[in-house]
Amino acid sequence: MKASSTQLALAIAAALASTSALADNDTDKLQQQLDELQKEVDSLKGNKAFGLEFGGRLQVDYNHFDGAYNAGPNRSGEAASDLFVRRARLYVESEHSDWDNKLLLDFADDTGEIVMARLRYSGFGNGLKVQVGKLREDISLNALTSSKHIATIERSSLADNVSPYFQWGTSVYQYFKDTGLRYAVGVYKNEAFGANGNNNDDGSLALSLTGRLTWQQDLDNGVLHLGSWYSKRDMGGRVLTGALARGEVRSTNTRLLNYAAGGELVRLNSFEQVGLEAAYQNKGFSVEAEYAIREIDTLDNSSALNGERFDAYAVTASYFLDGSQKKYSKGSAVFSQPKGVKNAWELVARFSGADATSESQGTEVTTYTAGANYYYSSQVKFMANLVYSEVEGPGADDLIGDEDDGLGLAARIQYLF
Repeated sequence: MKASSTQLALAIAAALASTSALADNDTDKLQQQLDELQKEVDSLKGNKAFGLEFGGRLQVDYNHFDGAYNAGPNRSGEAASDLFVRRARLYVESEHSDWDNKLLLDFADDTGEIVMARLRYSGFGNGLKVQVGKLREDISLNALTSSKHIATIERSSLADNVSPYFQWGTSVYQYFKDTGLRYAVGVYKNEAFGANGNNNDDGSLALSLTGRLTWQQDLDNGVLHLGSWYSKRDMGGRVLTGALARGEVRSTNTRLLNYAAGGELVRLNSFEQVGLEAAYQNKGFSVEAEYAIREIDTLDNSSALNGERFDAYAVTASYFLDGSQKKYSKGSAVFSQPKGVKNAWELVARFSGADATSESQGTEVTTYTAGANYYYSSQVKFMANLVYSEVEGPGADDLIGDEDDGLGLAARIQYLF
């Protein structure tokens, strides 16, 4: 795919050099480059030699941040910035009768990783599907929404705090057309939040049990979505990771949500999480709201953190100026970008908070995000977010010193192929 990679680089370079108000010549040049690239991608997708289909995404980000985002023992909150490839992903999938499979690879940050490796069977005839492999756990509407479809550049602190994203395991899910109900239940190897998938004592598997129940109702010009989820995770005596979330800017030097700031890390037997989610869509307007809570069970029953609860919330609203409407997948109970969207502006705002404090340690983060997205086409999207976070709690001074807030600017160009 060397030819495709070269043309993709040219397309990205051309797009980065442009603005939302491209001159006619620049627009024509960019369109020509994208058309040539698309022809090569389509030729790959149309190759049925092995029943395979190819595709992927490239996301190039720029971050500028200061204050609490760049504070700590060796930093004074001065401005910093970074330009980097956020995601470079390639997928290969195929379908054979009632079986389908998908492999999703990520090549960002100078590493290669299997993000997803799914084998799925849907031959039961009643909408029931069974899958095995490295799967996305059904936790949080925002976490389940693909990175290529989220309205903000980064997910909420809630999603980053509670979701392990992809884990090895097996799950079943089913959607009922007559009621609008959908359920998903899965068992996974827990290699997240500090766990490594094995118990300390006997080396047996450390597992998680996760379930999600949603209900949707079609409206005249949109959809109403309600849901809840639950997860219990075996930590096997491992240390719970201290830094739970960044504060919704990717490349910062300080992760603002930290339960151990000003205190100590703890080893856990397990922890439980539960969440609620709701979404409403009417034509080009949509709003999503989530709440989640985590309760930890420490290995040492005398620990002051035993039974401690951390919670988080997020409310996100977006609006397409031309009335474009996001797609809703009933089978997976998530939203995606409008079909065939082109030359469209989307405005977005989010208010979120996460509390990881106890009596003597930890931080609480409140974040405000405002942004705009320009869809040049369904393949090319420009994004810009202004992010402001406030930090407090008994561990704030230990984590970020005198800085109690931070300001970040994030920008992205995304290309889907």
